Amino acid sequence: MSSHTEAAARTALGGRRPRPVRAPLPSRSQSRMGVAFVTPYTLFLLAFGALPTLYAIYLAFTKNNAFVGLDNFVRVVQDYRFMPAVGHVGLYLIVWLISLIVLVVLLALAVHGVRSRRLSTSVRFIYYIPGALAGASSVLLWLFVLDPSVSPVSGLLNLLGSDSFVNTIQIDRLPVVLAIIAFWTGAGGWIVIMYGALNNIPNEVMEAARIDGAGPIKTALFVQIPLLRKWISYMVILSLAAGTQLFVEPRVLSQASRGVVPQDYSLNQLAFLFAFKQNDFNGSAAISLLLLVVALGLSVFFVFRGGLFERD
Repeated sequence: MSSHTEAAARTALGGRRPRPVRAPLPSRSQSRMGVAFVTPYTLFLLAFGALPTLYAIYLAFTKNNAFVGLDNFVRVVQDYRFMPAVGHVGLYLIVWLISLIVLVVLLALAVHGVRSRRLSTSVRFIYYIPGALAGASSVLLWLFVLDPSVSPVSGLLNLLGSDSFVNTIQIDRLPVVLAIIAFWTGAGGWIVIMYGALNNIPNEVMEAARIDGAGPIKTALFVQIPLLRKWISYMVILSLAAGTQLFVEPRVLSQASRGVVPQDYSLNQLAFLFAFKQNDFNGSAAISLLLLVVALGLSVFFVFRGGLFERD
């Protein structure tokens, strides 16, 4: 509050400092309703989140119920399949997150700039449709799209040098293929969220930018995108957590290609092999904890760099 505004407020109150208005406390019925909504989620979180995590920590540091320190972590890191899986997931995350940030923001700005309300609603609905498909269903659909013999975009695939399904999903092309599948499945929901965030930008701010002579591009670069920083950070954190858990897409492609995509392509696949092929649940838990620590570390970085909890 400026000094002039504060002085005017004091004059209106007879020279007294205005008292802060306290928010009304929730009623007893509202509190009970809140507890009723939170309790099931808390129970599920404990049963399927906290308890499995604690059990994984126990398995990661033990062997045959005896404490072994970091032996399980050393053993899985020295496994010949570990570093290639790290490279695959890392490369996929780079392609996926960069394409997600750039394209989602651009598409949200484009939809927000559409003046026709009916057209804007229709486009947002079309974007959201792919998100209704589960991961496995989406990959099965893409099995046909990636096969030049039956694909509706076979001309484009042939132009890119892919004359067969096996050729399309070669290891060097797989990060881009997986990023396209993930973008098609999950970007629509984020576009809708970014569109809602753009609607929350005050009209006064947008009007001030227009008065200053800023066109659509400058308004997007210097007004809209900076105000979307928290939402972009939120999108990156959740997408990063999902991306490190890469499993369904390469596993389905591996089965469809009869081994062209290796079964240990991602870290989650490698953890699956440790647990259910080698009967080594301790090594599998160690891989899971390494993934958790890396994902948490990167999430904390984006939380603080993106100002996710800063007040406007």
